Amino acid sequence: MRGYFGIGAERISKAMNLGAILRTGHAFGASFAFTVNARHSAREIHLSDTAKSEAHLPLYEWTGIEDMRLPKGCVLIGVELDPAAVQLPSFRHPLNAAYLLGPEKGDLSPEAKAKCAHLVQIPTKFCVNLSVAAAIVMYDRMISVGGFARRPVASMAQPGFRPGKGGSKTEAPPANRRR
Repeated sequence: MRGYFGIGAERISKAMNLGAILRTGHAFGASFAFTVNARHSAREIHLSDTAKSEAHLPLYEWTGIEDMRLPKGCVLIGVELDPAAVQLPSFRHPLNAAYLLGPEKGDLSPEAKAKCAHLVQIPTKFCVNLSVAAAIVMYDRMISVGGFARRPVASMAQPGFRPGKGGSKTEAPPANRRR
C-alpha cells in the first residue's frame, strides 16, 4: 500500500477500546496511533492488545488538539456522525492521512472538527463501538488504496473476470463452475 496513515481518538476513556485500536491498526499496517486528551489505564491496554503493538506502532499521546503535531503533508480526517460528513464508501482517501475518531460517548470537539480537513461517516443506522468504527475506516482505506484488483461484476467470479470476455454472460470461469 502506498502512503501512510495513523489512527487515533479524542477523549477515549476505555482502555480496552484503545488496545483494540492499537492491535487493529498494527494488523492493517498503520504507521502510528494517537490519542488526544485520553483518560485510560495503560495497564488495561495490554488486556486487549495481545499483539503487543507498542513494539511495532508508535503511540503519540497529546493533551489537546492544539498539541497535535502530524507529519508534513498528513491530512487529518475526522470520523463522525455529522450531516456535513461524506459517506465513507464515497470518500477518496488521501495518500497520507490521520483518522481521528470521537469518544465512546460523544462527538468530536468543535476544535477537533475545525482542525480536520475532511469529515467522514460510516453509513450505519446508529453509532458503532469506537474500535469497530476504527477497524471499518482502516478496512475501507485498505481496499481503496491498497492496490487490490477491482471486484468482479458477477458474484462468484474471479477478480479480473468480465462476462463476455473469455466467457459467456451466463457461464462462470472454469475455476468457479460447480461440479
